[in-house]
Amino acid sequence: MGFNTEDFQAKPTIAILNTWSDVNNCHTHFRDRAEEVKRGVWQAGGFPLEIPVMSLSESFMKPTSMYYRNLLALEVEETLRCYPVDGAVLMGGCDKTVPALIMGATSANIPSIFLPAGPMLKGCWKGETLGSGTDMWKYWAERQAGNLCEDSWNELEDGIARSPGHCMTMGTASTMTAIAEVLGLCLPGSTSIPAVHSTHARMASSVGRRIVDLAWDKITPRDLLTEDAFHNAVVTDMALGGSTNAIIHLIAMAGRAGVSLTLDDFDRISQDVKVIANIRPCGEHVMEDFYDAGGILGLLSQIRSLLRLDAPTVSGETLGKNIEGAEVFDDDVIRPIDRPVGKAGGTYVLRGNLAPDGAVIKPTAAEPGLLEHSGPAVVFSDYADLKARIHDESLGLTADHIIVLQNAGPIGAPGIPEWGMLPIPNYLLKQGVRDMLRISDARMSGTSYGACVLHVAPESAVGGPLALVEDGDTIRVSIENRELHLDVSDEELARRKESWEPKESPYRRGYGRLYADEITQANEGCDFRFLHSGPDTPEPDIF
Repeated sequence: MGFNTEDFQAKPTIAILNTWSDVNNCHTHFRDRAEEVKRGVWQAGGFPLEIPVMSLSESFMKPTSMYYRNLLALEVEETLRCYPVDGAVLMGGCDKTVPALIMGATSANIPSIFLPAGPMLKGCWKGETLGSGTDMWKYWAERQAGNLCEDSWNELEDGIARSPGHCMTMGTASTMTAIAEVLGLCLPGSTSIPAVHSTHARMASSVGRRIVDLAWDKITPRDLLTEDAFHNAVVTDMALGGSTNAIIHLIAMAGRAGVSLTLDDFDRISQDVKVIANIRPCGEHVMEDFYDAGGILGLLSQIRSLLRLDAPTVSGETLGKNIEGAEVFDDDVIRPIDRPVGKAGGTYVLRGNLAPDGAVIKPTAAEPGLLEHSGPAVVFSDYADLKARIHDESLGLTADHIIVLQNAGPIGAPGIPEWGMLPIPNYLLKQGVRDMLRISDARMSGTSYGACVLHVAPESAVGGPLALVEDGDTIRVSIENRELHLDVSDEELARRKESWEPKESPYRRGYGRLYADEITQANEGCDFRFLHSGPDTPEPDIF
């Protein structure tokens, strides 16, 4: 390998876990960043080793990258356990890479620091700022309504992703990297830096230097991932108007750290914390504006009174110390807490006879008139059924109908894909309808918007009440009361349950079989049961 003994002898060996690949556009700059991390490790007296791990490309994986989050987490855990390393730099950014890397490192529990990919630069089309995901959904609706030609659509595609980095809206990537910082796993302010800024390259070298100190001091993820840290993460998620996916990921991450985190915690905090990040899809701006306005440290300074400031971080200082002196330079992008983006909190948890174990909705991304709604259900048994029939005018859907998708959850899909922003029928789009109430056991992209009730638990594939909904049933949704109710008697639901039969899983072997046997429901984090926190795995006796 070309190293001398003195290159590594009596030095901390640092694993640089790189999720770069040719199919992950969010991480196209990670080859350079890995070299910059190495430079920092060498400068601090460590010995860096770059190790590739699975790259979860949000755009190209089937059935969904979420299906493989736990596989990457398992790979990270075993990689850090089997190699002779003293610390790790976790290089991620694209949605599922963030929780997967942190979950694996938490289980392995060796000194670790997270290096965020950073958001891409803002998009542009005919002078209009574009936000990845959010504006594509918006203009796709116009395309389906016949208001946008193919040439314009192609121009939009060419103009919306103009640099390396993850989505520049407050999608899952921006949400989860910000949360990683608030959990104490990133250098202060690092998660807001756009991917192609020179500051981002300098930050990478700083990460390399800092991990060497963490390795010497033996500061591990479980030293940082305390109950206070997860409280701060949920508060920040709500203030950001973060992705609904953050709920599933945070519950899973907490489970690895041995911290109890439930939907009730999110619901309680959402009642006290309003959205102050004016970022798409809940607001107007994008992440480049957020960085220039003061970034995550500026936002944290606005909600300082709601945070537990003594939580430790990888910087060696507390969270409170990290945000001392932070400023907001544009109070339209980062609002003061007395002038929030909307009256609602970031994410609400709904319960009722249709979701005994909970469901979630992002009210700030929905049309206000749909937040208190009652209407007849139109039911699609799975995604193929939805695609085949949703635009059929003979269904006679109106804006008052509630679209229900079954078998889109962790087991039913499988992998709980981002199908939850269910399409609105083309004939209604042409009539000017742009939002409808939609209910599923699926997820949706953090860049998406609309009155979409998601993560219904238990899912329909295991016989949850969602499996029993029939066309014409009346469903009532009250966001203010946090209620999701199916107006069908208990006796009738019991009769329907007697005739319900689960679909047979197509997976007989391999990862699919493992997934089906071990996956938990959305309200439990969709982690594998056997990977939850427990006694440490002993080191093998190799002598």
